[in-house]
Amino acid sequence: MTFEEICRQENSTDTSDSARMRSAGRVLEEVLVSSKQQDRLTVGVYESAKVMNIDPDSVALCVLASGDQYEWDVALQIHFTLIQAFCFDNDINIVRVHDIERLAHIVGDVGTSDGGDAHCVLVTRPSEAAWKDAGLEKLGVFCEERRSVCEWVPTVTLPER
Repeated sequence: MTFEEICRQENSTDTSDSARMRSAGRVLEEVLVSSKQQDRLTVGVYESAKVMNIDPDSVALCVLASGDQYEWDVALQIHFTLIQAFCFDNDINIVRVHDIERLAHIVGDVGTSDGGDAHCVLVTRPSEAAWKDAGLEKLGVFCEERRSVCEWVPTVTLPER
């Protein structure tokens, strides 16, 4: 294989990865909107910690959000580390979003509208009657694929509106 062939192969992989992340972003938005309508969202670091402590089996997905302004917030990073460890221990899929304002806009009235407490959003599992959620399944497959390449907390880009 020549150097040019390797470069083309790497570029096509990068393109498919970015397309996969955009697709995952659309699915994540759909899951958040439908979960909000079904009252299956928990917004906020402390509120999420309470839910995970009481009933970790009810949690299907954890979304951690931050922006550049929170990069040096040591307390928030410690909370993120603890939440991630808890999610790994309890087989909860977890993704990261860098646009906290967009996430806060999507989850809307559940938390604060300014994104102040939208750093952690939990999606709980649907009821037994509606056990299968196609969006959650797709995100689960996405997370599993990313873990297989040692990306333990994949970053998802939410679509712009």
